Amino acid sequence: MEFKFSPSKHVPFRDTAVLEKVRKITREQIMKHPNPDVKIQVMKDFDVWFMFMMDIFFRIKDAMESGKKLVMILPQPWPLYRNVAYMINKSRINCKNLYTFNMDEYANEDGVIAPESWPFGFTHALKKYFYNEIDPELRPLEKQMIGFTNENFKDYGKMITDLGGADICYNGPGWTGHFAFVEPDAPEVSKNLDEFVKMGPSIVTLSPFTLAQNSLHGSFGASGDIAAVPPKAATIGPAQYLTSKNRLGIYCIGVNGTSTSWQRLITRLSLFGPVTPLVPDSIVQLQPVNVWVSESLAQNIEPDWDKGY
Repeated sequence: MEFKFSPSKHVPFRDTAVLEKVRKITREQIMKHPNPDVKIQVMKDFDVWFMFMMDIFFRIKDAMESGKKLVMILPQPWPLYRNVAYMINKSRINCKNLYTFNMDEYANEDGVIAPESWPFGFTHALKKYFYNEIDPELRPLEKQMIGFTNENFKDYGKMITDLGGADICYNGPGWTGHFAFVEPDAPEVSKNLDEFVKMGPSIVTLSPFTLAQNSLHGSFGASGDIAAVPPKAATIGPAQYLTSKNRLGIYCIGVNGTSTSWQRLITRLSLFGPVTPLVPDSIVQLQPVNVWVSESLAQNIEPDWDKGY
């Protein structure tokens, strides 16, 4: 007897025909995007992270050695960023013309942005794992490595624009398909695509799915402690991404080195589904972009009964 059901009302994107279509995208098909401006490459899992760090480093190296200003919008500054700092130090790259902006930062229920001193915040991590790891004589001015604060929030988009816009913006979807922390189910986010793509820096309510996702991060104990994750966030908007001169998508997040990943379906939906505020990361399809997908995420979506229910 056939059993049918609709996705839960809590699921932001609920078009079952589209979901079924993208579920069937195989490892071989995932690099064949109908839009030639969306260039997708599948890499070994480790290689994606390695190449991500190398991309950041060589963009800095090339710009600094040519005397050019470089403006980067960076995702979560994990400890991996130490590797970029190490290569900068070994190569003696003077970063005086480097400007970085964090994509997002946590905020409390009143919209108060987490201070730099909060050890779980992204501005704290940027300074700890990147800025402070660069030799003092090679660092840019500290004010050039920028995260969201309560003081600069209203001017955050203008600060990027005044520098000529971002030269590179990196991206990768959350469980909901969020871009940065722009959630599909946040009351602050427009469901009208024309309005959505013009959205700039905002304070948004985080989805319960994002609380669950981030509770698996090492910073929060990797223990499912959803109460430990703040309820809101400050984030750049689609406008900052779409006006960047270059874009690179990084799709490779698993669960602690296993093949299990909440990102396998949403990667396909972001890259091959409709462009919609219900999947914010789908805006990657609107501009030329390079996308790196790990082998784990590219593998076919199918039951694995060895893992049980």
